[in-house]
This record gives sequence, C-alpha cells and structure tokens, in this order.
Amino acid sequence: MVVRKEALVSGVEFGTRSRGKPWNRVSGAEEWVDLDRSFISRRYDRLAGLIPFFDWLLFQPPGFRRKAVDRLDLKPGDRALEIGCGTGRNLPFLQQAVGPTGRVYGVDFSPGMLAKARKLRERQEWSNVELIECDAADYVAPEPLDGILFGLSYNTMPHHLTVLHQAWSLLRPGGRLVIMDAKLPPGLGGELVRPFGVWLMKRTMLGNPYIRPWKDLARFTDQIEMEEFMLGAYYVCRGIKP
Repeated sequence: MVVRKEALVSGVEFGTRSRGKPWNRVSGAEEWVDLDRSFISRRYDRLAGLIPFFDWLLFQPPGFRRKAVDRLDLKPGDRALEIGCGTGRNLPFLQQAVGPTGRVYGVDFSPGMLAKARKLRERQEWSNVELIECDAADYVAPEPLDGILFGLSYNTMPHHLTVLHQAWSLLRPGGRLVIMDAKLPPGLGGELVRPFGVWLMKRTMLGNPYIRPWKDLARFTDQIEMEEFMLGAYYVCRGIKP
C-alpha cells in the first residue's frame, strides 16, 4: 500500500522539509512548513523539563491523557505501544491498564525526553516497560500489539503518514490505534486563535495545527470514533483494525 502525503488546507502541502521557521506567509495566510527531524529532536531535548508547564500553558483538558488511554480498551496482559512517549507522562496509565502480565513499549527519538522517561520507569520499578530511542517509522515491535497510542506526538511528525502506516502494520486484527492531540477549534473561534496558535507552536511544541488524523485513519479503516474537548481544541481519535 502506498501512502501519499496530501494538502489538507489551501496553500499547504505537507512533506516539505525545512531547517528554519515552521511557516511561511502566502497571500496573507500562514503556510506550515515541516521541519527537519533532527531540528525537532533537538527542540524536544531542550523542552524535556518543561512538559508539565506546557500542559498547563496550552490548556490541556483535565484527565485528557487518561481518557486517551481508556479509549485503547486495554486489558491485563495486553501489549501496547506509545509512539512519541516523551518524558513518560502517559506511561502510568498504560502500565496500569496492561497490568504486571502485560507489556508497554515506548518509542521516541529525543534522547532528552527518553532520559526522563527512563528515570520514571526506574522510580516506579516497572519491569514490563521497554523504552526505545529510534524513529517510529523504523520501529518493529517484537510481537503483535493490542493498542497503539500517539500521545500528543502525531502532529509534530513531518512524516506522520509514514509512521501511521508502520504503526498500523504492528496492530493485530481488532487492535485499537488512538491519536490524542490538539487542533484549531471550528468556526470563527478557530480563525481568531489561528495566528496565535501557529506562533505558539513555532516557539514550543512544533505541532502542525492543520493535520487531520481522522482523515489519515480513514485510509485504513472505516471504524473511526472522534471525541472533542475544550470546544473542539483537543480531540481523541480512535481507529480499529479490521
């Protein structure tokens, strides 16, 4: 199956690589330009100690992480993967869901982020949590997976469709893939906050606000569910593998 990147808004074509700013201005509108992956990794290394602050700054809904993990419908003994596990803020919910007989894999390409996740694993003495530093597009799980979570990471990946294609291949039939992330709210509110949102993303998390993962998931399954929070600014999207 060939996965093709496509334009999601007028004047925006994804897949472009840049080492500079993550947008240009075209005809008075912002055009998002995906950044080089090494640039993104270095940015996240610098931000590793600030993730709780950004959760607050960006008005992340209360209980958002737990709700996303709940949508994976994991049970004791299951195998789960988080793509873009960062400092490990979703790991407690994933580890609790699969229990001591299950297994959690976490993948991230930021050494700074993973260093904090590994310290968390050591403090909690989680023997069933494995953390891997690599590009998620290259990751191959050692066993079929029951659930995969993109925890506030999908929109930051310039090659998100390639990563999604690889992740989908790791799921067993009936497995669930959940993407939790932020987007521009619909209507006039979204238009009003768009300049500030793009400006803020440029200087912080580098999340592309124009990406629509639910449309990407539709390439693989028609079993898609979408739940929105904070007036449509945050969402949890789930796809089930046939």
